[in-house]
Amino acid sequence: MQELHVSLDDAQLSPAAQKLQEPLEAQLGSALQRAAEQVGQDYHGESAAEVGARLLEVARSSLHPDIAAAFRPDPAELDRAARAVIETARTKRV
Repeated sequence: MQELHVSLDDAQLSPAAQKLQEPLEAQLGSALQRAAEQVGQDYHGESAAEVGARLLEVARSSLHPDIAAAFRPDPAELDRAARAVIETARTKRV
C-alpha cells in the first residue's frame, strides 16, 4: 500500500499550529499509516465508509486527545485511503 500523508491547510491553522505544521503533519500521517495497516489486517469485506470510519477511529486513538479531537481529514481523502486499504487487503488475500 502506498504511504499515506496528511497535509494541513496553512490558511486554516492558528499561528501556533503553523509553527508546528511539519511535525504535526508527520504525526498525523504516521497515525493514519498505522491505522491503515491495522484496519487492513482486520478487513473482512466492510464498505469503504465503514473502513474510513475505522481508519479515523484507530488513528485518533493513537494521538494526544487534543490533537485527535481536532483531526478532521477531508472526507474525499479519507475515502481514498479507505479504498486503498480495501484494495491492498483484497490483493493480499488472492
